Order: sequence, then structure tokens, then C-alpha cells
Amino acid sequence: MSVIDRIREKHAQLTDIRRDIHAHPELAFAEHRTAEVVADHLEAIGVEVHRGVGRTGVVGVIRAGRSLRAIGLRADMDALPMQERNTFAHQSRHAGCMHACGHDGHTTMLLAAADVLASQREFDGTVYLVFQPAEEGEAGAQAMIDDGLFERFPMEAIFGMHNWPGMPAGQFAVHTGPAMASADRFDITVLGHGAHAAMPHLGKDPVVAAAALVQSLQTITSRSLDPLDAAVVSTTLFHAGEAYNVIPDRAQLSGTVRAFRPGVQATVETRLRELCAGIAAAYQLTIDVEYRRGYPPTVNTADEAAICAEVARALVGPEQVVTDARPSMGAEDFAFFLQHKPGCYVWVGNGPGEGGCMLHNPNYDFNDDIIPVGGAYWVELVKRLLPAAG
Repeated sequence: MSVIDRIREKHAQLTDIRRDIHAHPELAFAEHRTAEVVADHLEAIGVEVHRGVGRTGVVGVIRAGRSLRAIGLRADMDALPMQERNTFAHQSRHAGCMHACGHDGHTTMLLAAADVLASQREFDGTVYLVFQPAEEGEAGAQAMIDDGLFERFPMEAIFGMHNWPGMPAGQFAVHTGPAMASADRFDITVLGHGAHAAMPHLGKDPVVAAAALVQSLQTITSRSLDPLDAAVVSTTLFHAGEAYNVIPDRAQLSGTVRAFRPGVQATVETRLRELCAGIAAAYQLTIDVEYRRGYPPTVNTADEAAICAEVARALVGPEQVVTDARPSMGAEDFAFFLQHKPGCYVWVGNGPGEGGCMLHNPNYDFNDDIIPVGGAYWVELVKRLLPAAG
């Protein structure tokens, strides 16, 4: 019997687990119930379990054979602070909290793989099942690293997977190099001198300066970067003033920067600061800049990407594996793991979705039909990387 058929035999049970997690979403570093669901399931199938790694993370350990080689497989567990609009039976029971990114499905697919790996143990080495907290903006991957993940569970490489709405269900996309972008944030405070709106010459107008700055920031990508280096600079907040007839004394701008290469990140930050200094001088006021580096780019290593593509082709057929998909300007904290270890982060198609909605949509739901495909991919990847002794 094939691995995917083994998982299909338990599809109903796995679907129940996924929908139970969906109905009880938990935010970053609050995944206490989810972590217990994971840990209890692993212990029930005879897997060694380590709780509280990176605060609320769980690591399962499955050993087979005598090899000292080891790899890590990662799934994320947290939900988003969103109100769900779905009305099905497994809709979120927690107001303002929802699994709108499919982490409930990622967790279930890795549990599906754990069932097969623990019962069959058709590999030689150690598999670390990394159930990570706080992917959604709170850097749970870094928290696990800081808690000694790679020292306590020494692995030679680590692998991740994310469902991707809009791709046909069960199709895989494997990138060599960048798969996801970095995500930095900036807050800019323009400090001028307030005045009556009818007498602007008596003040230093921060609104006009801030408006000029918004326009100037767009020249970073068009005039300061190589046209072949992708980047995004988006100003998403602009706050100033409280009255029609008052020029305020300050304006606040905030936004995000995305890039695929650290060098591009550095150039954007440098130019942003230079433009702020120039606008401040031109408008004779003060501009304060707070620039915060967030998630780094998610960059797959070539050898691991090639192996993942090979495994996916053997599982679903060559025509269902895409190796030239465009990377996403979205960000993913799996990137922190890839700064320390080789590895690969793949996408698995979630189908068109309800109403064609994408990730982070209040009508989103994970497609339970792809649980066997995702679980089988993990098992076959382990068998490929840690082959059983002949």
C-alpha cells in the first residue's frame, strides 16, 4: 500500500483533528490547547515529545535504524487576529481569532506523517517534528532557535510547507533560491511647527513635508535599485491633524519594506533614511526615523530544493510540480531556520478555495482533501533523505 493510501485510511480522523484545531484558534505564543492536542497525539502513537520549546512549541522525535543523520520537518500552529465569516460547523469559537492561513492544516499534515513514520519506521536516522508557535509576525522560529532548538535537536537540514490557494489542489511549487520576501517596518515622525491654517507662513507644515516624503519613497525602487532586484516600499499609514483650520505640529507615516536579498534590504533602508534627511532640510523641520528589520527573506538552498522537487514529482507526477513559480512578496519566519541550516520551503496547492479567497481572508478555509498529499510528501521526503539500510 502506498503512503498516500495509508494516510487516506485515516482521512476522516485527520479531518476531525484539523477542524477541531480550526474551531479553537489561538494567537502567537498562546497555542496552549493546540500544543496539547499535538503532544497528546504524538505520545499516543509512541513518539518522544518535548513541550515548551520556544515557549509554546512542541518537538516530536522519531528514531529508526542506527544512522546518526537527522532532519527537521516544521509546521506552524498559530492563528490570526481576525473575525471569521464562515458559517460551517467548525467555524472559530473564539471571537476575533481565526485560522485564516491554514496553520491548522499544516499541523494536521505533519501529524499525518508522524502516524506513518512512527508506525512504519522505514528510514534510518532521526526525524524531528517541529511544531512551531507564533509564525504570524511574532518570530516563533527565532524563539525556538533562541531556546536551543538546533543544539537540543541537532539536524542537518530543515524543511517547511505552506498551502497555497489559487494553485490546483495537490500541486507543488518548489523554488530554488528566494521563495518569500523579507518584511521590515518603518515609522517616520515629521516634526514641524503648528500654525493657523490661514497663516501657513508662520509655521513649518509637517503635512506637506510628509506628503512629499511619501512620493519620494517611491523613487527608491524605481531609481536606487537595479531593475532586476525586486523590492516593495509601501506607506500604509498617514496620520496628521485634528481640525480643519489648524496646521498640526507633527505627522506620522508608517509602512513596510519587502525584498528578496539582504543587500537590497540594506539599500532601501539607507535610501529611506537619506530621503528623510533631505526632506527635513528642504522643509526646515525635523524627521525621526525608526526602521525595524523583521523577517529575513526565505531562501531555499539549491541541493535541498532539487531533492524536494524530486520527491514531489515521484509523489504526484512531474506535471504537478512547478519549479519556475514566481516567489511571493509575503514573508515567512521559516526564514530564520534557513539562516542556520540548509533546507527548503515548498508550497502545496490548496485549490481555488471558497469563493476563490486567498490567505488571510475571513472566508478562507484549509482544503482537507490535500491532507493525504501533504502528509505523504513529508514521509517520502524522510525516506529519500534518510534511506533505510539495504
